[in-house]
Parts: sequence; structure tokens; C-alpha cells
Amino acid sequence: MVRDRVLTLSAMRSEPLTLTWKTGDQEGTSILEVAGPLIMNNLFSFQEEVARVKPQVLIIDLTGSPYMDSAGLGSLLNTYVSTEKRGGKFLLSGVNERIYALLETTKVHVLLKPFPTVKAAQESLPSK
Repeated sequence: MVRDRVLTLSAMRSEPLTLTWKTGDQEGTSILEVAGPLIMNNLFSFQEEVARVKPQVLIIDLTGSPYMDSAGLGSLLNTYVSTEKRGGKFLLSGVNERIYALLETTKVHVLLKPFPTVKAAQESLPSK
């Protein structure tokens, strides 16, 4: 079980990355709220954090993230692969137009299929 936790990671740019863990509606579901850009400068801290917590269902909420670079995208893909490999479920929510354009250009939107909100992502899960 993940307890609510907030981490603020400083990047070389002036915009920090803040990661906030929340408990989802269903047991075994954790939501990681990402606020700030997901870029090379804060990538390793992001990766360490998602590797530390291994919920059955991981929802990455990008509502507070204005943009990401290719390294950030790669990190999301690595998180998706590692979550799926261990039998978990990875969902993405709150993707803005700029990030969606990156997902679409790289054809990743087909694999990750982002949901508009965390609520929509949670509602897509089978009821227990």
C-alpha cells in the first residue's frame, strides 16, 4: 500500500518536477501525479521513484506536466514495460495536447492509450 507522498525534484531548468503518490479507488491502485516537465534533467529521480513503488495498477497522471522530451517519453515506456512484465497494469491520464502530439508522432499513443482524467482511467478497470 502506498501512502500519500510528495517529492519535489529540482531540474537544471527553473521548473521543478513534483511527484505525488495517491491511493486509487480500487485496492492495489496507485496514482503518481506528475507536476512539471518530465525531461532528461529529472529523469533518473522519476525512474527511481517508479521503480521503488510497484503497485498492481499504476496510473501516471500528467495533468500537471506541461511537456516532456524524448527521454521522458522513454522513461514512460520503460515504466509501462516493467509494470506489464510483472503482471501489473499501466495507465496514463491527463495528457495535454503538446504531450499527446509527442505520443502520436512516435506512435506510442496506440500502446499507452491515454485517458482524459484519472477518474476515466480508474473507471476503465474491471470492478473487483
